[in-house]
Amino acid sequence: MAFDGITVACLVHELSKRLTGGRIYKIAQPETDELLLTIKTNSGQYRLVLSASASLPLVHLTEQNKPSPMTAPNFCMLLRKHLQNGRIIAITQPGLERIIHIDIEHLDELGDLCRKTLIVELMGKHSNIIFVNDENMILDSIKHISGLVSSVREVLPGRTYFIPETQNKYNPLTTNTDDLSSLLSIKPMPVFKALYTTFTGFSPIMAQELCYRAGVDGDMPTAGLTDTDYAKLSSKFAALIDRIKSGEFQPVIAYKGDEPADFASFPFSIYPVSDQKSFDSISALLQEYYAEKNAVTRIRQKSVDLRKIVQTALERNVKKYDLQLQQMKDTEKKDKFRLYGEMITAYGYDVEQGSKSFEALNYYTNERMTIPLDPTIPVMDNAKKYFDKYAKLKRTYEALSTLTEEVKAEIEHLESISTALDMALKEEDLTEIKEELVQTGYIKRHGGNQKKAKVTSKPYHYISSDGYDIYVGKNNLQNDFITFQMATGNDWWFHAKGVPGSHVLVRTNGVTDMPDRTFEEAGRLAAYYSKNRDQDKVEIDYIQKKHVKKPASAKPGFVVYYTNYSLMIDSDISRIKEV
Repeated sequence: MAFDGITVACLVHELSKRLTGGRIYKIAQPETDELLLTIKTNSGQYRLVLSASASLPLVHLTEQNKPSPMTAPNFCMLLRKHLQNGRIIAITQPGLERIIHIDIEHLDELGDLCRKTLIVELMGKHSNIIFVNDENMILDSIKHISGLVSSVREVLPGRTYFIPETQNKYNPLTTNTDDLSSLLSIKPMPVFKALYTTFTGFSPIMAQELCYRAGVDGDMPTAGLTDTDYAKLSSKFAALIDRIKSGEFQPVIAYKGDEPADFASFPFSIYPVSDQKSFDSISALLQEYYAEKNAVTRIRQKSVDLRKIVQTALERNVKKYDLQLQQMKDTEKKDKFRLYGEMITAYGYDVEQGSKSFEALNYYTNERMTIPLDPTIPVMDNAKKYFDKYAKLKRTYEALSTLTEEVKAEIEHLESISTALDMALKEEDLTEIKEELVQTGYIKRHGGNQKKAKVTSKPYHYISSDGYDIYVGKNNLQNDFITFQMATGNDWWFHAKGVPGSHVLVRTNGVTDMPDRTFEEAGRLAAYYSKNRDQDKVEIDYIQKKHVKKPASAKPGFVVYYTNYSLMIDSDISRIKEV
């Protein structure tokens, strides 16, 4: 994530073009650290979000409205008093700082024209929204910072506003590029780190990007750079600064798989072009990026309790399974005890009482063997003792054979739920997984309510390149639905071999000879929506649905099949169209 000074410059460029000259129509404070301004301009009405959240400081235009508290906070009331119907005359950024100044003209109580500034500082946990007059005196702020909290600067009404220079960085907009080598070479650290610790506005990812464009290894120590390296770096540095000054921004999001990885105000060189998505507006980019990021974060947070339930049950069953396997191993002696009993029964009449052992011919293998005896009991009682041990171990083996199969099936079921939690993207997906946990007894319904939760989640729906409908279950309940309710006998069914994953169904619509490309795309979907999605190649089983059966009393999502085809395929689904 790179909400750095360069991104702020791109944002200021956009806001200045759209909002300068506009009048502030509404001021709301929907959150304790967030403002929502409604601004009317000649070209239309805009909503501007100003957030000083410590975890997610943000400024962008939005089309969404947010409910406000019944009683407006004091800071909001003060802004309404001074800025309601005020005109925005300038939106600027000091240097490449992560700070935005919104200069506003308004009429005071006497009808005189006044000028005030709303300052938004986007500095992580130090973020703030500060309201100052034309003499730079703080009138109020959305967060009050006293001397007890910060020894660097107080942010309180009546104090003079200033930008604290705590990092002694240079402004890249005014730096002579000829000085780049002298500024960087004195820092004994990797080149990219020297860049972002020397100049304001640069984030680590943009410093790496600049090094990549210059053909310089960003992880190389500054002492290892040659004059030629510095010349290349200076050239690319100057080109980047010129683009910032001229406002030639092209916002992009870079993706890793389906998840957004980074964003920037210019296309990345360190990411493939195919993994980047361009935007006409930095506000649109920020909304989409943080919406996707927030969705992933929110789902992970909401799934914590479900994950804990599944993980606890999984660990318990794995321990039980390991113990049962060890007990099964101990029962391997049972046939030896039976043989001892048979040998004593056959030859024990000739053995002297009190013997500790005797040798006999094993009539099964025709080999001599030694049978241990307990000398304190009659010889023939040893036979009974061995037969009793055999019978006990046999009963244990028979019981464990059933139990281990049940526990193994339970482990596979829990692993499939864990995989479904990893794939969940929406809250309704979690609802269905929770319902499965209720049905299988891992969660109890609250208050004796026996009604099922309302489920709105639906299987993924894709269209193959040849026009065939492909459905993918998001969880075990959906897997059962698409396999045993949606599918017809001649539809094709796909699943990653031997690992938890989604059922994938291809509707043939009566066509008997489907194109190979559709088989491959369905296989890729089965690979992607499985536990092995990160592997280079995944083995996929596929078969016509009529050969897929569900055993009686089987867990959701569990099926059996005895004849199938197989293919090895990657998990790249980027070219498959989702409906």
